[in-house]
Amino acid sequence: MDTVEPPRLRAEWADLTPVREQIEQGRALRDRTPRRALAQVVGQDRDPMGILDAQDAVRVPELVPIRTQRMSESAFAFYRGTAALMAADLARGTSTDLSVGSCGDAHVSNFGLYASPQRTLVFDLNDFDEAAWSPWEWDVKRLVTSIVIAGQSVSRDERVVTDAALTAVRTYAASLRAGVLRSPLDRYYDRFDANAAAKAEEGGAAKAIRAAIKDATKRTGERAVRKLTERTESGRVRFVEAAPTMTHVDPELIRRVEGLFEAYLRSAHTDIRVLLAHYSVVDIAVRVVGVGSVGTRCFVIALQDADDHVILLQAKEAGPSVLIEHGAIAQPPGVREYFDEVADGGRVVAMQRVLQSVSDPFLGHFVNRHTLDGRIRSFYIRQFHDMKGGFEVDTLEDDAFRWYAQACAATLARAHGQSPRAATVSGYVGTGRAAGEAILEWAHAYADLSRADWELFRAHRGV
Repeated sequence: MDTVEPPRLRAEWADLTPVREQIEQGRALRDRTPRRALAQVVGQDRDPMGILDAQDAVRVPELVPIRTQRMSESAFAFYRGTAALMAADLARGTSTDLSVGSCGDAHVSNFGLYASPQRTLVFDLNDFDEAAWSPWEWDVKRLVTSIVIAGQSVSRDERVVTDAALTAVRTYAASLRAGVLRSPLDRYYDRFDANAAAKAEEGGAAKAIRAAIKDATKRTGERAVRKLTERTESGRVRFVEAAPTMTHVDPELIRRVEGLFEAYLRSAHTDIRVLLAHYSVVDIAVRVVGVGSVGTRCFVIALQDADDHVILLQAKEAGPSVLIEHGAIAQPPGVREYFDEVADGGRVVAMQRVLQSVSDPFLGHFVNRHTLDGRIRSFYIRQFHDMKGGFEVDTLEDDAFRWYAQACAATLARAHGQSPRAATVSGYVGTGRAAGEAILEWAHAYADLSRADWELFRAHRGV
């Protein structure tokens, strides 16, 4: 079960391991790696600023100050931008070596709402820049630590933070177990419907869900067109400049991107290729996004048909996954070869489709081998705004904060549950009580370490 290979014709199928046996194998692994060992934090002999400086060295130089400013705003903002640092730290600690398809940056702000192709709102992971295979606990530790740091950043009662963090691990364990006891096909079809959740919950949780739904339903592609573009005299749409976060590119780069758009279309699903045959690319601009992503090359692309209908797409640069580059995680056979073939843009698209319950139909990727600076760069493309929304964790009431931690944990379990070793992980984790106590201890220690790194970062960058 260490590989992720397509099914083969077999003389017999008896070499497949039943779920109950996989669960027992997971329990047996506790002897090799006790769950208590998950509390170990390796925090000595580190060079955190060296890792962050190396990341910024390959980003757009004029955008690095924006990244610095955003990461300096709070301990939680800094944590959001340091997935590479955490991967390097996790690589030096105790590991279960039970790898699953992982987000790589599963903090609480990387979950949210978006529209399915059926136009329903779903709740799921929404960032896959770092996604690859890694030990299951890396994602869980990143999630739980984000719960601790987010709670501490707004001075929540420590009992609330601890309860939310422990409940998250137990929810992860219970959701993973419930999933692996069902068929792989049933797990594949699972999804979290936002409107159903709003009806099922009460109190602050219901209030928070309704507010997020209301905000998400406003964030449509049509609204983005009205807000971000203007019409020229010819009727052609053009992005409105708002330096430094939205700027036009030079004509040469536009010609290059237009040429690469054909490569994207070849990677997209056939129905999307047919749909986009009705449109032409009419404008391209550089747009600054996120916290950790600031400084990577990100373009917004306007497509327009003959009757003035407009679609906005986003092309975002994909660098190496921190799980591979800084965590030094060897990818399973089959996965490694595929990632080598499609480059990092294809890796992001593939992992998004694996981990999400339903994904953007416009997903695709391309490689630019003829950049102006001579570097080969990989990109992935998705829709720009399609009822995307999130939860303001800082403003949630305490009961909503606890609910949100559970929702993220259950969602992460659903994502991990797609992997062949999910049942073995479930056997190892058990009810989540022992693992929860260990991971909570780790999260508190790592939150302190990350906060110290934040202060060092502010001094190092002169903020």
